[in-house]
Amino acid sequence: MPLSLERTEPRGRSRTLFTLAFALVLPLSFIACPGSNNAGGQQPVQNTQTNTNTSQQATPSTATAFDAERAFEHVRKQVDFGPRPAGSAELAKTRDYILGELKSYGLKITQDEFNATTPVGQRKMVNVVAELPGESSDVIIISSHYDTKLFKQFRFVGANDAGSSTGTLLELARVMAASNRKPRFTYWFTFFDGEEAFCDEWEQCHNPDPSNPSRPLPDNTYGSRHMVDQLRSRNELKRVRAMILLDMMGYKQLQLGRDDISTRWLVDIVWQTAKELGHGAQFVERPEGVGGDDHEAFVRAEIPSLDIIQLSTYQYWHTPDDTLDKISPQSLKIVGDTLLASLPRIEERLAASH
Repeated sequence: MPLSLERTEPRGRSRTLFTLAFALVLPLSFIACPGSNNAGGQQPVQNTQTNTNTSQQATPSTATAFDAERAFEHVRKQVDFGPRPAGSAELAKTRDYILGELKSYGLKITQDEFNATTPVGQRKMVNVVAELPGESSDVIIISSHYDTKLFKQFRFVGANDAGSSTGTLLELARVMAASNRKPRFTYWFTFFDGEEAFCDEWEQCHNPDPSNPSRPLPDNTYGSRHMVDQLRSRNELKRVRAMILLDMMGYKQLQLGRDDISTRWLVDIVWQTAKELGHGAQFVERPEGVGGDDHEAFVRAEIPSLDIIQLSTYQYWHTPDDTLDKISPQSLKIVGDTLLASLPRIEERLAASH
């Protein structure tokens, strides 16, 4: 799974790795209250995009409609379903819950079902996308995976991985759908299936690639790689202007490092916004060596991408103790508020570069 980029050790290699609204204020759009198969890609190039100067922009407002308790309740619901590996009945129940919530927000929903070749055989997987139309048909993706890792030796409910990010994404979708203002870009709230490996570690197993037998495909990120393949086949990759991934960001002791394969200017905007909101202790100035995640396929497709994740300092990763008591509603809100305040700045950057 490792990328050919300089960084710290990759995510799946060992469990020992725990090692600016633009203009003046946060736009009203985010303050309004609610009334196929396994596939690979080419190696990415070194990210050389420069910093975005946000120092001249006003401090964003902290007032948003993001409801921490709603987001936390979404996490609780997922944990109540139990372990949710790809292809399981429990994940199907989780998906039905996600679909019910998204429908209640009035969003247009697409389910993309595909069969993936895995080390444990063929598995049915389903990506879920909810669309919020914008002034432009160009797209910003906000995403999370919603499956949990398959463990046979213990019960793994994945409260943080990936209950926290899925719950936060649902609440972000609700807040943005309830806005009175049409966003500049179209948003796809995307729930990826099959992010987790079926073998214990990401590099332990691989899958055959019929088109290139000498280069086997990874046992992970099935849903995100499938989505990039589908976009490519429909000649729609250029529609996607940015991809933001949430993963493992609900821990009570929240500390998010800067993922070292994410696009630099996206990281800079979000981390600067967090500081201005008073969340500098949670969005910290250190590298986070993830080594690969659902944003990787988008990075390889040269789409600006960002992973917001706490990995190296979350000691319960892939253990039976990744349970609801590790999650804080306040952590969910810190990430939700920061992202809502960052989106107008991201939109402005994308609009200026088009």
